[in-house]
Amino acid sequence: MTIDANDKRPEKAVGTRENQNEKRPQVEEATVTDATRLSARLIYEVIRRDGEAELERPTVSLIWSGIAAGLLISLSILGETILRAYLGGGDGAGFLIENLGYSFGFLVVVLGRMQLFTENTITTVLPAMSRWSITCLAKMLKLWAIVLAANTLGALSAAAFLALTDVLGPELSDALATLSRHAVGMGPWQSFIGAIPAGVLVAGIVWMMPSARGSAFMIIVAFTWLIGAGNFPHVVAGSVEMGVLLWLQELDPITAVFGFFLPVLTGNIIGGTAIFTLLAWGQVKNEVAQG
Repeated sequence: MTIDANDKRPEKAVGTRENQNEKRPQVEEATVTDATRLSARLIYEVIRRDGEAELERPTVSLIWSGIAAGLLISLSILGETILRAYLGGGDGAGFLIENLGYSFGFLVVVLGRMQLFTENTITTVLPAMSRWSITCLAKMLKLWAIVLAANTLGALSAAAFLALTDVLGPELSDALATLSRHAVGMGPWQSFIGAIPAGVLVAGIVWMMPSARGSAFMIIVAFTWLIGAGNFPHVVAGSVEMGVLLWLQELDPITAVFGFFLPVLTGNIIGGTAIFTLLAWGQVKNEVAQG
């Protein structure tokens, strides 16, 4: 048996092993990078870019997305109503389980990337803070106004469907009315104070989503359950409950606006923007300034 001097197979095998040895650190580095938590600055940058994109969206898209969010957030009230009706309401474990229903609408809206006002109080504020200008501030306030109006229209429309039709039946209709009276009847001051933690919790969801990976579902459920169980009013979900009482003529418009809607709106903005967003911005401000 003769050996061909030009046979390159041994060198090729060696070269293959060398290539594998070179690639191994690259694979390990990719694995470490994938397992490493996102830094606060990276999370900030993801949310800021998302906010930039939202500020540039066409008005028509914002309106329809906002109406859809207002309509579908009613699933939170519907879910809570159904669980209350069949668990018998009350305190203790039944109350805690009942408030799991409050997560349903938020899951659809957040995972469906619909325009929800309390999310915008953090996503669109970060671009305005990073490149402060009258133009950017005007864009942010315009988006807030459009999304809030669209959310409220959708929520009131969903409330009309639930309150004025026979879709729920007597038992569920009674549970819905009871739930709505409890949510809207706290009074202006209590509504305002309770709305602050709700704003913080929704902003917390937004801040954690970039690094949530496969945990987004549980994050949304846990935080929105806490909003419901804590009786912390949310301006959009609460507008469904407010709307139910308006359509049932148990609440007059003046009381609805000044006794519930505006106090809750103010509390949500303070919680989501003045508290959470400013704290989030504060921890990355110097890093962003350094580039």
